[in-house]
Amino acid sequence: MSDEPLSDLTQPQRDRLAFVELRLRFIGEIRRQDLMTRFAIQSAAASRDLALYKEMAPDNLDYDPKGKSYVLGPAFHPLFEFAPERVLAWLAQGFGDGEPSQRKAWVPSESPSRLTLPDLDALATVTRAIHLQCPLGIEYHSISSGRTEREIVPFALIDNGLRWHVRAFDRKTQEFRDFVITRIKCPLPLKGQAVAPHEMSDQDIQWTRIVELELVPHPDQPRPEITAMDYGMCDGALRLKLRAAVAGYVLRKWSVDCSPDHSLRGQEYRLWLKDQLAIYGVRNAVLAPGYSFHDQRIDADAD
Repeated sequence: MSDEPLSDLTQPQRDRLAFVELRLRFIGEIRRQDLMTRFAIQSAAASRDLALYKEMAPDNLDYDPKGKSYVLGPAFHPLFEFAPERVLAWLAQGFGDGEPSQRKAWVPSESPSRLTLPDLDALATVTRAIHLQCPLGIEYHSISSGRTEREIVPFALIDNGLRWHVRAFDRKTQEFRDFVITRIKCPLPLKGQAVAPHEMSDQDIQWTRIVELELVPHPDQPRPEITAMDYGMCDGALRLKLRAAVAGYVLRKWSVDCSPDHSLRGQEYRLWLKDQLAIYGVRNAVLAPGYSFHDQRIDADAD
């Protein structure tokens, strides 16, 4: 490892090396072109950055001549300490990927904390598997089944407002399900195992189905005009298009009364789902407040 500490580097250098580490740890690979595009630098500068990172952490990356890319090394140990919130923001929104240095807030602010934050090593294994389309062997802990051994084919992260899930095909149940990332232990890439066509995301009906929801001010709450202002309604309604796989999470997070007769009481129910049939067949719709189609179920592992 290089004797040159990170503190001796310029801020732009640290930002670029942090980006290299983010790509390696959570995506599993990086190319010179990735650095060139992200930081508007020339090929020679990108090569110097990769060489410097290799010098400082020789076990963190290897060169794959076949793929012409740098890949995660066999004994990775991070140079940077990233906060899980920043990593998740980077993964989900694609910004904020500079060095995780302390910065002073422009104005005082507070926001509610999530229930839990995933372990970064487990998250990194999951996100690399998503990017590389690689099945995972996991130890999973669910409320309904306890500890089980699973093989999953992950393809997307889902934020339900309280915790993070990974959407994946579960080879044990032969179904697409959501797995809470904090309940995943000992994830192991199943390298060399092919992903079958029926395990791909385009076969997940709940993922590919788009539901259109019309939310209106709750008929039994006062001041509907204020609700319209709060939610940016147009013509007295808020119209959403969501994947069926996340609809139940959104309706619960927003405390939308989904009863057919708007019968829920409480000041938190500012919105009412005008057409309950819009979520018929949505598997996680049972999470929605007031949902009444009792012939449907939710995967107990999801929540």
